[in-house]
Amino acid sequence: MKKLPLIIGLTLAISAAFTAVLAAGLVAAPPQASAAQGQVTEGLKLSSSILGRDVNFAVYLPPDYATSARRYPVVYLLHGLTDNESGWIQFGEVHLAADRAIAAREIPPMIIVMPDGGATFYINDYQGKIRWEDMFVQEFIPFIDANYRTRPDRQYRGISGLSMGGWGSLTLSMRHTDLFAACAAFSAAVWTEKDAGAMEGPQYERMFAPLFGPHPAEKGQPSPYFKKVNPVSLAGSLPDKELKKVRYYIDCGDDDFLIQGNCALHLVFVERKIPHEFRVRDGSHAWIYWRTGIVDGLKFIGQSFHR
Repeated sequence: MKKLPLIIGLTLAISAAFTAVLAAGLVAAPPQASAAQGQVTEGLKLSSSILGRDVNFAVYLPPDYATSARRYPVVYLLHGLTDNESGWIQFGEVHLAADRAIAAREIPPMIIVMPDGGATFYINDYQGKIRWEDMFVQEFIPFIDANYRTRPDRQYRGISGLSMGGWGSLTLSMRHTDLFAACAAFSAAVWTEKDAGAMEGPQYERMFAPLFGPHPAEKGQPSPYFKKVNPVSLAGSLPDKELKKVRYYIDCGDDDFLIQGNCALHLVFVERKIPHEFRVRDGSHAWIYWRTGIVDGLKFIGQSFHR
């Protein structure tokens, strides 16, 4: 019986010593439980009669999708030029970011849909031969609403994207204000009409002429079709009532080669008193910039889903 106090004292001493070692960082703390994982499915296809071909897409479903019967808001997330529907997963790790943000209650559980836009800038080309915008509005969104448990109202639908996808998210949300509650554009590939009119040479002929058409004979002017689909032009010409239907979030790095166009869009919104959020962070046109910003964009969109 005399040994009992000695054993108790020794146990307390060992416990205190272990606590001190743990505090000093010499022993790893027990791992924290990881966030519940959502489900990512790639390689999905929509057979489009408008385009006459399949459209590939990927979908992120929130962690509780498989165990609930509820309906979810949806965000359409658009990739940049040279990427495809897997870009935001492979390089952007958006599924991991969404898992963490949902677990931390920073964003509501949401479905994220990532279509393949090719090099279309997510619009119809000026000749109406490749009608990606029509496919998206008339076929793709209804298909997603019919095959997933979305909340099929504009109040619960957002759109986002980077670079070419930033252009697409802005243009689609401005031209279809009845479809989207919010738009978050990252490093959007946007230009003023003056800068677009100054583009010329083989690069313009290869990349932009098939989309927007050749420049007018008058030097320095963009094509008429460019003005109809350019976010900066739309921001300056659409009625206030239409623009204010959508909440806008614009984010571009201070070292990004597209910063001038993004600043121009911001200034048009300021001049017209269109509510929006404008962010300039340290960074360039790179995935590290978009990976570190996507949660704030989804958070901004998610705020629109709350009453």
